[in-house]
Amino acid sequence: MGRFTDEMTRLCGEIAACRQARKGFIKNLTHNVATMKANFRRTHTEMSRKARAERQAALNHLKKTVGAMRHELAADLEGARRAWAGK
Repeated sequence: MGRFTDEMTRLCGEIAACRQARKGFIKNLTHNVATMKANFRRTHTEMSRKARAERQAALNHLKKTVGAMRHELAADLEGARRAWAGK
């Protein structure tokens, strides 16, 4: 075989090897992206659950605090009415 034929054979082999490497890279990249997206979804779900629970706890605390303040104000107003009425 001549030098040209040897070089063409080598080049053909390199092209085939690069193609296989590219296919492997794409497959690996696809797998990594799918894994990353699954992790993002799981993390987002956990974060939203935690945030929802924190918001609910804050709302419950706020309701209790405001309720206590309303009762305090009502008692204070009742005391002021009694004072004005002279009782």
